[in-house]
Amino acid sequence: MVADSSFDIVSKLDRQEVDNALNQAAKEVANRFDFRNVDAGIKWSGEVIEIQANTDERALAVLDVLKDKLVKRGVSLKAIEPSDPRPSGKVHKIVVSLKEGISQENAKKISKIIREEGPKGVKAQIQGEELRVSSKKKDDLQAVISLLKGKELDVALQFVNYR
Repeated sequence: MVADSSFDIVSKLDRQEVDNALNQAAKEVANRFDFRNVDAGIKWSGEVIEIQANTDERALAVLDVLKDKLVKRGVSLKAIEPSDPRPSGKVHKIVVSLKEGISQENAKKISKIIREEGPKGVKAQIQGEELRVSSKKKDDLQAVISLLKGKELDVALQFVNYR
């Protein structure tokens, strides 16, 4: 009997890359001429990233700098969730939360895509915050990876433990 081949679909963040992007963004904000005298800043605040500036527009500009740095470091923008700018005293703040793991709702959606559009004989099982996809043929698994990469999903997916 041939053992099934499989891989896991996960949604994880490389915290070190996020931290590096945040540090690069903080340096750019500190040095850029258009951010002078606007109380612009970006920093960790527990598990979230906090952005502040003296106007909504400046705070959103700092967010754009962060997004740019995240993209350059290979972190998907689907993994962050920025709030709307809100006034807090004399400054405006944006709280950026980080999303990890695949929710049950998204896992069911991905599983349905694999069942309906994927090759026959491919099975997808939901295991907590990840999905295990298995098949007898490795080519079918490659087809599933290609299929999911082509879909517009609202989570950042990584394919790991390919055996």
